[in-house]
Amino acid sequence: MADRFRVTLAQLNATVGDLEGNAALARKAWEAGRDSGADLVALPEMFITGYNTQDLIKKPVFHQAAIAKIEALAQDCAVGPALAIGGPALEGAELYNAYYILKGGSITACVLKHHLPNETVFDEVRLYASGDVMGPYAVDGVRIGSPICEDSWHEDVPETLAETGAEFLLVPNGSPYYRGKLAHRHQLMVARVVETGLPLIYLNLVGAQDDQVFDGGTFALNPGGGLAVQMPLMEEDIAHIDLLRGDDGWRIETGALAHIPDTLESDYHAMVLSLRDYMRKTGFNKVLLGLSGGVDSAIVATIAVDALGAENVRCVMLPSEYTSQASLDDAKDCAKALGARYDFVPIAEGRAAITNTLAPLFEGTEPGITEENIQSRLRGLLLMALSNKFGEMLLTTGNKSEVAVGYATIYGDMAGGYNPIKDLYKTRVFDVCRWRNANHREWMMGPEGEVIPENIITKPPSAELREDQKDSDSLPDYPVLDGILQILVDEDGSIEDCVKAGYDRADAARVEHLIYISEYKRFQSAPGTRLSKRAFWLDRRYPIVNRWRDGG
Repeated sequence: MADRFRVTLAQLNATVGDLEGNAALARKAWEAGRDSGADLVALPEMFITGYNTQDLIKKPVFHQAAIAKIEALAQDCAVGPALAIGGPALEGAELYNAYYILKGGSITACVLKHHLPNETVFDEVRLYASGDVMGPYAVDGVRIGSPICEDSWHEDVPETLAETGAEFLLVPNGSPYYRGKLAHRHQLMVARVVETGLPLIYLNLVGAQDDQVFDGGTFALNPGGGLAVQMPLMEEDIAHIDLLRGDDGWRIETGALAHIPDTLESDYHAMVLSLRDYMRKTGFNKVLLGLSGGVDSAIVATIAVDALGAENVRCVMLPSEYTSQASLDDAKDCAKALGARYDFVPIAEGRAAITNTLAPLFEGTEPGITEENIQSRLRGLLLMALSNKFGEMLLTTGNKSEVAVGYATIYGDMAGGYNPIKDLYKTRVFDVCRWRNANHREWMMGPEGEVIPENIITKPPSAELREDQKDSDSLPDYPVLDGILQILVDEDGSIEDCVKAGYDRADAARVEHLIYISEYKRFQSAPGTRLSKRAFWLDRRYPIVNRWRDGG
């Protein structure tokens, strides 16, 4: 029996539904492993279908086609290393989340996922049956245990694998990003290593799907919990690692340890990756956005340039009579610093025409929010016209603070196809802007240096829909608002929790009311990058009609 076992780890970017494309990536990884002398080439959870499939996996013609593609892969990869790949499995009438081992032209093992996550973005209980806890499978005489993703977050499956003869653990994952997730994975997997005494390889998917970002970050741990290999975050990579057998069992040879970025860099990279993948996987090449001279549209423009290149980004200033000269100058300076196209489309004439059209119906009423929102909706109309005419996806620019309390105009500035900053609170938007001005990375397609003018970051936020308007006229100051939102949304806390944290009870009650009455807007809003465990969409599902209020 060999004393060296080589595993090729393929941290690659699958696309949901692209069975042929995903199979081609698997073959390419297998060829790289074959050429490096690997014994096993491993791909992540549900790789053949892409992840997270949601209800698509329940469609019989789809999961049957995916299984057929795995069977074809077995034949294509018959001569060479074993190939491990995630995909659906059928046993009788039951559908499973499975991990296949292909060797010598056939499927030699099929592991079924036992623990099915049913929280945050996952609904696996309604998609799959729970498989029985299984023992290890053998590849070239080496017994390997593969707890699939959630199975490794519980003690029972890894311990059963160790007790039934597994010599190391290979954990295939489709684990999406949220802030601080990698450290949590490390902590849990060290616990599994300590409990079982076995080396462990944590192999994760990379790439974005709708709102979710799979951040890669594949790593390997030796007995005792020491980190032997750390693959990069947010980037595709293929690594060849060797396990050596000694008197006390297998150990993983120390390999490359990739840089672990801080949370600001991780958030920013996630937003860039999610937009880049959303565009590529939906077939769009170019974007446009309204560039107002404010901080939110500036950071979205910067994310777009870093994701797609300046030549693929159109920034449009749509000023009204309330747009300040500072905003005009700031927007133009930002577009110039980024190298993006800048178009100037005044809305005063169109707004006057709409106002005159509505005048007979509005006669006898006082101007107010309705008239202000006409400006926003006219901008949305013009931006969507440009999107239709030139085939450029419109990006929306509302931060999480605004999305939470409805400080945005439905069918106006909420119009668009994707929102990279949807899960980024306003106070953090400022931090991310400053981080990007001070840092540049190889994965950014935009220029180095101060791409967001300092005046955009420091001036008081304003929608500029009326004379001398500031956001603080309608909302608590953003540090207060975001603190309350963190408690009510991210922590599912109460008004009393807000008061205990030092916030005014009236402010907390008002913010809670705004959150609930804005549900219908969020229901119709564009998807956006998930950065936390309480992003608005699959993480937090509330009824649109809701008369309950916290009396605390």
